[in-house]
Amino acid sequence: MRWRLCLRGDASLTLLLGAALGLLLYAQRDGAGSTTSAPRAPERAAPEPTSRLRLFKAPHAGATLQAYEEDTPETPTPTGPFDFGRYLRAKDQRRFPLLINQPHKCRCDGAPGGGPDLLIAVKSVAADFERRQAVRQTWGAEGRVQGALVRRVFLLGVPRGSGSDGADAEGARTQTHWRALLRAESRAYRDILLWAFDDTFFNLTLKEIHFLSWASAYCAEVHFVFKGDADVFVHVGNLLEFLAPRDPAQDLLAGDVIVQARPIRVRASKYFIPEAVYGLPAYPAYAGGGGFVLSGATLHRLARACAQVELFPIDDVFLGMCLQRLRLTPEPHPAFRTFGIPQPSAAPHLRTFDPCFYRELVVVHGLSAADIWLMWHMLHGPHGPACAHPRPAAAGPFQWGP
Repeated sequence: MRWRLCLRGDASLTLLLGAALGLLLYAQRDGAGSTTSAPRAPERAAPEPTSRLRLFKAPHAGATLQAYEEDTPETPTPTGPFDFGRYLRAKDQRRFPLLINQPHKCRCDGAPGGGPDLLIAVKSVAADFERRQAVRQTWGAEGRVQGALVRRVFLLGVPRGSGSDGADAEGARTQTHWRALLRAESRAYRDILLWAFDDTFFNLTLKEIHFLSWASAYCAEVHFVFKGDADVFVHVGNLLEFLAPRDPAQDLLAGDVIVQARPIRVRASKYFIPEAVYGLPAYPAYAGGGGFVLSGATLHRLARACAQVELFPIDDVFLGMCLQRLRLTPEPHPAFRTFGIPQPSAAPHLRTFDPCFYRELVVVHGLSAADIWLMWHMLHGPHGPACAHPRPAAAGPFQWGP
C-alpha cells in the first residue's frame, strides 16, 4: 500500500514539474514586449533597434481591419459630442490669435545663432496644472542634459465652456479667470503657449498646426523636437542617445508607427468619422500622438505641408496625411510605447510599473502625475534601480531569462 502511495506521489510530482516546465517554455516562446536602449558607455556601439510597425492587414475571409478606436489611448483633453455640421462649416478656419507667447524660448544661452538641441512640446489643458508641474520637475526639466540644451513649452487652447467668443457675461468672466491664471503661470515658468481656439479633443489638430507654425517662426534653428501628451513618461537620456548619430538637417519622424488603421463608422464612437469627411478605407501611416520625435528639417517641411492639407479632426492621423503629402515615411521604434507596457500573457501578475522596464524605453504613455514623479525618482535616485541585468538589454523581442 505504501509503495503505491509513493508511486502516486512521484507521478503527481512529475506532472507538476512537467506543467511548470511547459509554462516556462511557453513564456520563453511568447514573451511579450520589447526593450531597447542605447549603451551607457560612449565607447560601445549602439545596437540597431528592431523596427516595429503596428500593422493591420487588409481584410480577408471575413476578417476586418483593426479600428482606430482600439489603437489609440485615451487623451487627457476633454471630450464630448462632436458636431460634424459645424466642423464642416468651419473646417477652413485655421488661424487663431496667440494669446500667450514665449518668443525668446529658443535662444541658445544668449549666444547669437544656433538653437536648442531638443525642444519638448507637451499638449496640455488649462486645468491640468498638476501634470505640468510633474513634467517640469522630472523629465521635462529645462537645461543641459548629457551636454544637450533642452527647452520646454506647453500647448494650450482656451478652456471649453469658458465663452471663447465672449458671447455671454458668465463665459467672459470664466475666460478672464483662466487667462489670468495662465498668465501668472507663464510669468513663473515661461513655458505656456495659449491660442484662442476652444481646447477640445477634435481641436487638437488646430494645436498641431499652430505649434508647427510657432516653432518654425520662433524656434527655427532647433535640432530636434519631441512632441507628446502630458501623461507620458520620457527617458530623455535614452531619447538623446537615439538622436546623437542623427543629422537634424535630414528628415526624421520616429515613434510608435501605426499602419492600415481604418476609420470608425459607428456614430456612437467618439472617433466616429463619416465617409463624407474621409472616404478611404484606411488611414495613412502615422505615429501615435502620445509621443514622437522629429528633426528640425522635418519640422519646417511639415509646417508647410500641413498648411496645404485639409484639416482632419484627429490630430495624429492628420499628421500622417501631411507626411503622406511629403512622401515621408515615419520611422517605427520599439522604445516608444504610446499604448503603455503590455502585461505579458505568461506572467499576468508581473508588475509592469517597474524602473527596470522604464530604463530601457524612451516613451511610456498613460501615467498619472504621481506615477511620473515616482518613476523619475526611482530611475534617478542615488543608486538607481536594482535590476537583474547590470547593463541595458539590446533592442529586440523581450526574452524571459533564467
